[in-house]
This record gives sequence, C-alpha cells and structure tokens, in this order.
Amino acid sequence: MNILHTITVKQVLTVSTKEALQKRYEDQKFQLKREHEQLQFEWKKIERAKKYPSQKLSQHFQKEMEEKLEKIKLLDFQLEQLAILPIGSELKEKEVQGMIDIQVGDNWDEAALSKTIIIEDGIIKEIR
Repeated sequence: MNILHTITVKQVLTVSTKEALQKRYEDQKFQLKREHEQLQFEWKKIERAKKYPSQKLSQHFQKEMEEKLEKIKLLDFQLEQLAILPIGSELKEKEVQGMIDIQVGDNWDEAALSKTIIIEDGIIKEIR
C-alpha cells in the first residue's frame, strides 16, 4: 500500500547559496519598504480628499504599515542570523509530499518514516 508522507528538504549552506539567500532577503526587504512608502502616500492622499471616514481608514492603513514593518524586522533578523551561520550548515528549505510503500509487517516507527533530502548548490547530495 502506498501512503503520502511529508519529506523535509534541507539545503547545505555554501558561499553561493549564502549570497543568494542574502540577496533574496535584501530584495524582499527593499520591496516591503517600497510597499510601506506607497501605503503612506495613499493614506495621505485619501486623507486630503476626505471622501471616506477617517477613523477606520487610519486604523486600516496603520495596521497594514505595521505589518510591513514587522516583516522588515523579521528580514533584518534573518539577515543577521545568515551572517552568523557557518558554511556547511543545513537549512530547512521546505517540506514536500512523497509516496512511501508500506506492507503488512513493516515497522511503524516515525524514524523509519521520516525522510530528508539534502541539497547542495541545487543538486541532491543525500537522501536520509
């Protein structure tokens, strides 16, 4: 019988993957800053027009801008952690679903069912 099972995919941190992750985090941070600035601009524009109730509108814009700032703080933290991590560290990248064949008499042990795929520079290096 085949069953679906979650498989963890981990990436080995190399110089090139570290640089790529750093660039991705910085790009996301830049995009969030732009979105935050755009929200500020839209908020002021709508406030000047005074077409909508200002209390709910202010709350909505403030909530959106706070969410953007929280995401920026998280990215700053991730960038700090990335700088600390040594080359060769394994980072959990994602989880995927895979098929596992089980038969009557197989040992139903979580360790036997847990599978991990190790990727280094985009190439599968190991399946545990």
